Amino acid sequence: MQKGHFSKEFLQKIAATEPEWMREKRLEAYTLYESLPMPHTTEDDVWRRTVDMRTQDYWRRSRRSLRGFALEKYYPNTPTNGEPPTVNVDYNNEGTAGLLVQTDGRLQYSSDAETLKEKGVYFAHLSTALREQPELLRDYFMNKAVTLETTLKSGNIARHNKFDALHGAFWQGGYLLHVPKGVKVDLPLRVYIKMSEAEHADLSHTLIIVEEGSEVAILEDNSSTHSEASGLHSGAVEIFAGQNTNVTYVQAQRWNRQIWNFASHRAIVARDAHLCWVNAVFGGRLNKINQAVILDGAGSSAQMLGLAFTDARQHFDVSTAQEHTSPHTTSDLLYRTVLKDRARTAWGGNIYVYPSANYTDAYQKNDNLLLSERAHADTLPGLEIEAHEVRCTHGATAGKIDADQVFYLMSRGLSYAQAEKLIVEGFFQPVMERIPLESVRNELSTSVMNKLG
Repeated sequence: MQKGHFSKEFLQKIAATEPEWMREKRLEAYTLYESLPMPHTTEDDVWRRTVDMRTQDYWRRSRRSLRGFALEKYYPNTPTNGEPPTVNVDYNNEGTAGLLVQTDGRLQYSSDAETLKEKGVYFAHLSTALREQPELLRDYFMNKAVTLETTLKSGNIARHNKFDALHGAFWQGGYLLHVPKGVKVDLPLRVYIKMSEAEHADLSHTLIIVEEGSEVAILEDNSSTHSEASGLHSGAVEIFAGQNTNVTYVQAQRWNRQIWNFASHRAIVARDAHLCWVNAVFGGRLNKINQAVILDGAGSSAQMLGLAFTDARQHFDVSTAQEHTSPHTTSDLLYRTVLKDRARTAWGGNIYVYPSANYTDAYQKNDNLLLSERAHADTLPGLEIEAHEVRCTHGATAGKIDADQVFYLMSRGLSYAQAEKLIVEGFFQPVMERIPLESVRNELSTSVMNKLG
């Protein structure tokens, strides 16, 4: 197969042994993929700050493609690619309920404790799950029937743009986590999704289904094994938090600076359920993430926490949606970003309150700390409220490091680098203190320090 050849023939090859319903789903996404152009115009509000990064004057940009990106350079897995390459991964299961390692879309290592199996928890590579749990996937995997009767403001996965459709047609890899009714998983589960081959296209799909009255935490780590290997990640995350559940999902992205990262994330939170979602972004050449949380039941709540540290010429662009479709629901979003060198970030967040969603309590805030003169951040909060009894607020800040703070710390004997380190740690602290797992807080703090050098 020619590299980058995302063709109908290749689709039929990878789907040859799959159920008919999955082949039909792939073909439907492929038709959409064929019909959609590459994001190229600033008239598309979601992509306005992604399609061209050459100038700070976004408003004068004309129709331009993603600079430096060529889809034909990247190739997905073939069924005959063989075993994944051997990479150094710590397989220590201590402190986790289960571990899954994927390299270049193929399962490399899987281990789950007997206690998981005894409780009926299913945790497996998605290709394995398609063979062993086809009916479960049919009910949930990118299934429009699972979404609400109303048309969602944020749309459906594989419906937004060419990258979503590409993922829907050619997805390979990822994992399924299914926690049955009334099960509490005491220890977190850990997943490593790795890229090692140059010019590889990773199209992993995360599917998490947590049934009524259950509790679970998932730690997912995305990383590159080679610092200079270019690649494409076009992924998706789907989370279904059933009634009266407590779900924590952490995704730490540490791709190298040669990876183009496009992803759509969505969660549906049912009545009296709580979701804590943490997005941590450190790597990637360009990151474009669309994230939506739908509060679909009275008493449901969600925390959307994000932290990003960008440097060199990295570009981080995230669009978030907090969709309140039911009354008495709560959402709280806090994204904090640090920028160095010539890095650029853009955050656009919307709170949607549907007519039936009275007594909504929603908040969103985005803060940006600029450590250099040439770094640039855009922040665009928004509200769309169709109910009467609500409390919805938002805030946004962007500014340089406080010279007085630096002066004070240096006057106490610290170097400039030490002072900067303390200020950055303090800047991220409001996000860190909300993360419920101490091990995650420690890992993310280490990543922040590594970025500071």
